[in-house]
Amino acid sequence: MAMLFGAVCLLGGRPGWTEAMPACIKPGEWLRMEDGKPVANDVLLKQLSQRRIVLLGEHHTNADHHRWQLQMLAGLFALQPALAIGLEMFPREAQPVLDRWVAGELTEKEFLQQTHWQSGWRFDAGLYLPIFHFARINRIPMHAINVNPVLLGEVRAKGWAAIDAAARQGISDPAPASRDYLEMLANSFAAHRPQASHGGPPGELKDEDKQAFQRFVEGQLLWDRAMAEALAAVAKRQHAPLVVGLMGTGHMVYDFGVPHQLTELGMADTASLIPWDEQIACEEMVPGFAYAVFGLAPDTAEQEPDKPRLGVFLEPIEGGVKVVKLIERSVAEASGVKEGDRIVEIAGHRVAEVDDVIAKVQAMLPGAWLPLTVLRGDQRKELVAKFPPRP
Repeated sequence: MAMLFGAVCLLGGRPGWTEAMPACIKPGEWLRMEDGKPVANDVLLKQLSQRRIVLLGEHHTNADHHRWQLQMLAGLFALQPALAIGLEMFPREAQPVLDRWVAGELTEKEFLQQTHWQSGWRFDAGLYLPIFHFARINRIPMHAINVNPVLLGEVRAKGWAAIDAAARQGISDPAPASRDYLEMLANSFAAHRPQASHGGPPGELKDEDKQAFQRFVEGQLLWDRAMAEALAAVAKRQHAPLVVGLMGTGHMVYDFGVPHQLTELGMADTASLIPWDEQIACEEMVPGFAYAVFGLAPDTAEQEPDKPRLGVFLEPIEGGVKVVKLIERSVAEASGVKEGDRIVEIAGHRVAEVDDVIAKVQAMLPGAWLPLTVLRGDQRKELVAKFPPRP
């Protein structure tokens, strides 16, 4: 499930420090947001080791963010051996697989297959595997904290109130969003829906977009609440470990998302740490942005071209896979695929599981066409997915 925010949205109007903000954070240094002053790494780690929950942000595709997370986990583990790791990358139902992985019962391939990594989180597993192996080597419990994507999709389609209590997977009503969080979400909503007009507060959205925005907010709050509840459940155990949550930066900034929900759950002793890179404007780093920010050098690695994407969320069913969500303006939508379709063949080969579709799609070259056979009710339809040429 991808993070909603590629970069932190500018909010403006927030009080800054009395002295001028440094131009940027130096690589390898920490800046404490409360007073805008540098703080030594060992001092900060000792402070964090006494917290109940520590949140580490990330931009999902930035390799240095994950290296920094691993560094933080190693430092905290040295000070607090009673450690647990909460992971946005996995929905709650993946927990038995995570337990088996940490216990050493699964190979790397089995772990990724059984957690449905390619059809679930979908980002490059190589960015995360060093963290997963660190947990396995040291037998550090890993906890799946994300919400089920099907439930999230239903909330975005129908709203939280329309979800039957038995189908809410034990998640309680989220605490309402602050006005600043609503503004941040409105900016993200408008960026993902170019037809939506947004020149200020959420109330300035076009009338036809207001309901869609409300469902968008409810989905985000559900996402935040599910992760907060999962983290709090571990932190409230008898002889509780230090719980370190790994998640997208957009769920943490200004204590809007998960930290706000944790506070409402009685878990205010939380610290949010964010790695700085060029995606975050320096003027955003004011009191309240995070507990502390770590400076990273600009990413100089060569970027691989994006892998081809069909633009669907799939779930396995008997005799194929089912399209449970269709991404707007995607290759799949343009080809005529509909939500509820069952993909039974791809490029003339029978589809037995989700990975069959993923393997074929990711092998596609820019500009190539991919034949699909879907069942829509009792009708068999032959479609063609046309992938765009490389820019």
